[in-house]
Amino acid sequence: MNDAQLLRYSRHILLDQVGIRGQEALLGAHALIIGAGGLGSPVALYLAAAGVGRITLADDDVVDLSNLQRQIAHDMNSLGQNKACSASQRMRAMNPEIEVIELPVRLLGEELDTAVAAADVVLDCCDNFATRHAVNRACVARRKPLVSGAAVRFDGQVAVFDLRHEVAPCYACLFPEQAPDEEMRCAEFGVFSPVVGVIGAMQALEALKLLVGIGESLSGRLLLFDALAADWRGIRLRRDPGCTACGPGHGGR
Repeated sequence: MNDAQLLRYSRHILLDQVGIRGQEALLGAHALIIGAGGLGSPVALYLAAAGVGRITLADDDVVDLSNLQRQIAHDMNSLGQNKACSASQRMRAMNPEIEVIELPVRLLGEELDTAVAAADVVLDCCDNFATRHAVNRACVARRKPLVSGAAVRFDGQVAVFDLRHEVAPCYACLFPEQAPDEEMRCAEFGVFSPVVGVIGAMQALEALKLLVGIGESLSGRLLLFDALAADWRGIRLRRDPGCTACGPGHGGR
């Protein structure tokens, strides 16, 4: 690192668990963020500020006025712009030394698999089960750690599926692909704006820990956040041997 980088990341370097070696690991890492909305905004900004050297951000949606209540990577000048392109401008303004690759598309099929394969960690910040399951399958196939978050109304949840490990559950072990579609979207049910910030910040925290290799990750655990009660609750997760995504005969490990 040069002198400017030593100063920029000095508060990380002062941490014994991070230090120069840990910061260099972040500078050499590649994160893939799926979604640049309520969750993706704090994730993208924190990873950029923390110095993750290469960040790919994918989203096919455009910014509208109703997004600005919670999607802090965008502003009034972003209206009508693609969200990945809008957020990437803010990321580069915060930290011009990192590489930001914006993908103004919904990643599917081979494009999704290629993007996941190139990443060191994948962060699912999308808002629909179909995309979540597609991302999960790509992470299972490529054995990439997946950091998943969701938020609606006054509730949020965050989990890590570290698919580098044989015994780790995947997203489909928790939410089976064949289960009835009961997803709740902000556009239909509303969301209290700081909740997405809390969950997005937790996703960024877990991703950075994975990249540096410090602490105990949320792998195998689901954290549930109740904003009205100011309460966190943790649930242990186990791999489902009959899972259609990671089980034997289904691309399992």
